[in-house]
Order: sequence, then C-alpha cells, then structure tokens
Amino acid sequence: MADPVKRLSTPEVPSLWQGFTALLRRDLLIAFRQRSDLVNPLFFFIMVIALFPLGIGPEKSTLEKIAPGVIWIAALLSTLLSVDSLFRQDFEDGALELALLSPQPLFVLVLGKVVAHWLVSALPLILVSTILSVMLFMDAETVKVTVYSLLLGTPVLSMISAIGAALTVGLRKGGVLIAIIALPLYVPVLIFGTGAVQAAAMGMAWSGQLAIMATFLVLALAFAPFAVAAGLRISTSG
Repeated sequence: MADPVKRLSTPEVPSLWQGFTALLRRDLLIAFRQRSDLVNPLFFFIMVIALFPLGIGPEKSTLEKIAPGVIWIAALLSTLLSVDSLFRQDFEDGALELALLSPQPLFVLVLGKVVAHWLVSALPLILVSTILSVMLFMDAETVKVTVYSLLLGTPVLSMISAIGAALTVGLRKGGVLIAIIALPLYVPVLIFGTGAVQAAAMGMAWSGQLAIMATFLVLALAFAPFAVAAGLRISTSG
C-alpha cells in the first residue's frame, strides 16, 4: 500500500494534452484582452489587398493574374507583423523562464503558443480572404483552392516565424532579424501556395501542389516545435 504522506507530497504532473490546452487557453485569453493582436494583422492584410486594385487599376484580367500572389504575400507579411511578440511578452515578465523550468516538455508548450498565434493572427485572414478574393475577380473554384492553400500554408508560416522569434527573443529589435531568418524559408510555401491558386484559376489540376503543402505542414509540425524549443534555450541561456 502506497504511503499517503508520500502520495500527498508528490505533485501530480499534468499530461501533455493538459499542458498544451492550458497554455493555448492562456494565450487566447491574453490575445482577446489585447485586441491589437487581433486587429493589426487583419487590418494590414485588408489594406494591402485593397491597395493593389487602386494602384494597378480595376482591369479584371490584370487583377485575376496577380490575385494569388497578392493574397499570399499579404498573408506572409501579416504573419511577420504579428510574430515578434510571440515570445517577447513571456520573456519580459518571466513566464518564459517558468516554462523552461516546467516538468512539461518545452516543445509541447511551444506548440500551444504557435497554435494560439495561428488562431489569432492567421485564421481571421483566411475567413476574410474569401470576401477579398471576390474583389479580385476570382471565381468560386479559385476561392475554394485559395482557402485550402491558406489553411495548409499559414500554419507552416507560423512555425517558421516562431523559429525566428525564438532565436531573437532576447533582442530589443528582433523584427528585422526574424524577417531575415524566416523569408528564405517562406519561399517554397509561397511558390506552391500561389501555384495551386493559379492552377485553379486556369482550370488545371491543383491537388498536387496542395499535397506538397500538406507535406510541408506535417514536416513543420514534426520538427519545428523542437527547433523553437532549442532556440528559446539558446536565447535565454545567456
């Protein structure tokens, strides 16, 4: 029979799922209290897409050609705009050090923060993109593929951005360095994301590009949390 004193004195370690969901709820609550985390990326995304027709002209043929690139570049830049604060607030108030000392594996906590960041910054963009795509004269099939490509690609962008944010969390002005680190890694996602949308617009097969993007997503989920955790340990070790 187990010793009751020993049983009471040993704290129960939450499961991996409990640790993940607890941090996810915490970050979502903080984001909804700080409305700028919700509004700024969405407003930037809308403004970038709205300014292209004003600058280039309202010709339907021109807008149809540039629409996939415009939407994807706007989503990419919106991700960069919001990622600098992913770990910085926790670093400044000491919550990051507590996470490093937690009995929970750090990669689980990192995954919770990245998922919360995606839900706050990227998911609203995907919902709004269905309306903005109509403004760029995209047909229903192309809009559908655009949503599919963003659902597969934006989590990868968030994972890649989190690696840059982890490596620069201790720096005062890490935004430029995040862009330098992340932008080269964005290129394959951007190529296949816009390629799928362009293929749909031209009536060609687009499932192959989306399958490659799904592969990117699986690889990002498998390896990026560990890379982010290692980056955080390196940044905070000094």
